[in-house]
Amino acid sequence: MARKSASHGLGIYGTIWTGQTISNLGTGLGSFSLGVWLYQQTQSVTQFSGMMLAATLTALVLTPVAGSVADRVDRRRVLILCNLGSAVMTLLMVAALYTGRMQPWYAYIVAVVMTGLAIVQGPAFVASVSVLVPRHLLVRTSSLSQTAAAITGIAAPFLAGILIGRIGVHGVIFLDFCTFLIAALSVLIVRIPRPPASGIGTQPFWHDALLGWRYIRERPGLLSLLFLFGSATFSVGIVQALLTPLILSFATPQELGTVSSAGPAGLLLGGLILTLWGGPKQRVWGIFGALVAQALILFLGGLEPNVPLVTAAVFAFMLTTPFIGSGSQAIWQSKVALDLQGRVFAIRGLIASASLPLAYAVAGPLADRVFEPMLAPGGALAGTVGRFIGVGDGRGVGFLFMVLGAFLLALTLVSFLNPRLRNVETELPDATRPEEEQGAGPAEEAPRPEPSAARG
Repeated sequence: MARKSASHGLGIYGTIWTGQTISNLGTGLGSFSLGVWLYQQTQSVTQFSGMMLAATLTALVLTPVAGSVADRVDRRRVLILCNLGSAVMTLLMVAALYTGRMQPWYAYIVAVVMTGLAIVQGPAFVASVSVLVPRHLLVRTSSLSQTAAAITGIAAPFLAGILIGRIGVHGVIFLDFCTFLIAALSVLIVRIPRPPASGIGTQPFWHDALLGWRYIRERPGLLSLLFLFGSATFSVGIVQALLTPLILSFATPQELGTVSSAGPAGLLLGGLILTLWGGPKQRVWGIFGALVAQALILFLGGLEPNVPLVTAAVFAFMLTTPFIGSGSQAIWQSKVALDLQGRVFAIRGLIASASLPLAYAVAGPLADRVFEPMLAPGGALAGTVGRFIGVGDGRGVGFLFMVLGAFLLALTLVSFLNPRLRNVETELPDATRPEEEQGAGPAEEAPRPEPSAARG
């Protein structure tokens, strides 16, 4: 009975995932094309970055609301309506482009509305996966999504560049419209089981954000995991902001393109490995191991201004990323009550993603005012650290990468010494699934920890 239920759930997941992946590819095509159109019309980097800022602010504001919607409204209905809403927006945009009435300010409206719909849809999709997929396959399904995202990241700009020349921006965005319809249809033809009620989520709508935070705070293992993930994201954000200046300090723009392409390739390979393997049995150990590897990679990547070395470092760094993201996602999906995952995941995402703007804000001043002057000729560290890694342009950023590597290594060690985090998978009970509530034990899964251990 449980085996049949698990297979049926995987079939539903596969149908929805296929539709969403096609839609994500269409979104990549449409986003690239809209960005090209906006820059061509305005010749303004400020206008282009302003659209990205508007989308980011929309995401931050709507994330807690999205979690509440995912838990309070039928998740299948949320997925269908969000995809149809996005389809309507793209169709309106196609009409405006085709008739020549499209204006730059409309691109802002499109970015805000479609980002809002995507944010509302996100927790509903992730929480639905938790209901449909057996626990022992959650790492693989999460890494499968990361693999698809990597493929989309590589393919969408390339395909969009070709298609714009052949069918125009409006033609590419019409393809995006079609992919949203496919995604809506993939959800329309299946049924998503309702999660069993935990008895916790009975508070008024406006208390949902506090409920999500309180749920995390009352479980020290999950709170520590969130802190570790947010701190690691902060470090990665600084690296993302400074990687291009670092490379251009000793390489050509063409070589920058080579290094940049290594990242998606590494992410793709890491996702494929994890999808086929499934990851370690104790997922938190996989997270620790990947973070240690990333710390060492950061240290080596900043050691010398060498294109092959940095290319290899970027590739290896991104290869390990799925082991962190997928492992963390699987732990949260396994341990959080299914009917509360929308709210909890929204707060989790909000806190973790809030570290990125902070990283972007401090990266420039740290490089320009602290580390670069220290490794300039005659700088404070030119005669010590500079003797090993060199002095001049980019060497301060390289040293900052090495410091971030040391920070990430220390953070991982401290987190490993925290027994609540180290034992989070055994101390916290797994969330009750629909088939378990009906009395059908999951034949394909490992035994659950005893409930008595959860309160330790």
